[in-house]
Amino acid sequence: MRSVAVLAYDGMSPFHLSVPCLVLGDRLGGEVEYDVQVCAERPGRLGTNAGFDLYVDRGLEVMEHADLVILPSWEPDLEPSGLLVEAIRAAHARGATVVGLCIGAFLVAASGIADGRDVVTHWRWAERLAAQYPKVDVRADVLWSDLGDLVTSAGTAASLDCCLHLVRTHHGVERAEQLARVIVVAPHRSGSQAQYIPVPVPPDPTDDVIERAMVWARMRLDQPVSLDEWAAAVALSRRTFTRQFRARTGSSGQAWLLQQRLDRARLLLETTDQSIERVATASGFGSSAALRHHFHQVLGTTPQRHRQEFG
Repeated sequence: MRSVAVLAYDGMSPFHLSVPCLVLGDRLGGEVEYDVQVCAERPGRLGTNAGFDLYVDRGLEVMEHADLVILPSWEPDLEPSGLLVEAIRAAHARGATVVGLCIGAFLVAASGIADGRDVVTHWRWAERLAAQYPKVDVRADVLWSDLGDLVTSAGTAASLDCCLHLVRTHHGVERAEQLARVIVVAPHRSGSQAQYIPVPVPPDPTDDVIERAMVWARMRLDQPVSLDEWAAAVALSRRTFTRQFRARTGSSGQAWLLQQRLDRARLLLETTDQSIERVATASGFGSSAALRHHFHQVLGTTPQRHRQEFG
């Protein structure tokens, strides 16, 4: 069981605080794989921006032994104290994974542990973060980023995606999907923040041609899918399909399809005893060599090792 320290502060959003407590604490029942403790620099009664107060009885000493230190939010105009910054630095230096959710990225950046590295935040705050902390490489083109020792996410609901990613990384695809079903969210959203910023939701879901294209491709993950065939399936030219797919998802069709195939392969490895060759065929890679190549390139592991860890 991993220990988790979640930072609370006076005036914060209770939604942002609740996300890691819900996803990692799994307060809705079932097996609990994390020991989640909320802490504050000044324990006691804390206000929220929702008009009610919280009571936190643990201080920053919780961070001293935590495996994960989660910073769910922050106030960009608020200068963090030296005590808080040092607690984050010390936890990181000790080997804890630091997770900055949404504008918690400001606190990550203030600690200095992200200098020269990628940090993701809500697209509305990306420009401000980059100006305030020029040593940090700010990204607003993805939902979350995992550098191993440092994980950051885009805004609000992307915090759910990021926490589910942590569960998926630690405990496998099947456990993350079970939990996602319980809290009624998508188990995995690939792509970037671009898919939520410039493109309005169609008034009629049947008008969403890219969503129909995604469904069509998911039903054929075990088959070769050419870009021309994919575009023709939804009556678009290849050029129009490529442009609309990137605008809708923030990624190319082939990159999205590869992620879907990897997710299918991971699930089969975890939940069946099918051979590696059969898993490769069922997930559309064609051969075990191709499956191993993409597993190593994208996930940094092998199919066999993944099965050993999560099967």
